[in-house]
Amino acid sequence: MQNYLPACKIVSTHGVRGEMKALPLCDGAAFLAKFKRLFTSADGAGETRVLGVRAQGNVILLRLDGVGDMDAARAQVGRVYYLAKADARLPKGRYFIDDLLGCDVVDAETGRVYGQLTNVDRPAAQDIYTVTDAAGGEHMLPAVPEFVKQIDIEARRIAVTPIEGMFTEAVNGDED
Repeated sequence: MQNYLPACKIVSTHGVRGEMKALPLCDGAAFLAKFKRLFTSADGAGETRVLGVRAQGNVILLRLDGVGDMDAARAQVGRVYYLAKADARLPKGRYFIDDLLGCDVVDAETGRVYGQLTNVDRPAAQDIYTVTDAAGGEHMLPAVPEFVKQIDIEARRIAVTPIEGMFTEAVNGDED
């Protein structure tokens, strides 16, 4: 688990006063606006004070301390800024994807280990977890309360109640 996660990537300047357009690499402008500081590296170096964050379509308009004109903003294009997980206050039942990856996925009733969570996709209203079993097979699990019963980040464990066939190989249709 990492202590600093990507927050946004600067893609261009916006105006002449140092405001920058950034692609969100987190939950978006509303989430990022809660942070008072960002960092220029994934190890927490280069702390920079956030002066303003607002949404514009699918990008973020960002103002940072020390970036006061278009030339200073242009020098930031391509840079990724990071947030400190310790600065985040997530609502109950919400987790950083980074914290979920690598957790064991186990049967809530029997304790059987199905595999490890290796990816989280966000194609629609709910996340889709990819669980990789010991043989390298991948299984998709919708991250909804009907299937995901408990997430314990400290124990690195996700308890689930799958439906029949969710963690078995697909049946080959040309059997005799």
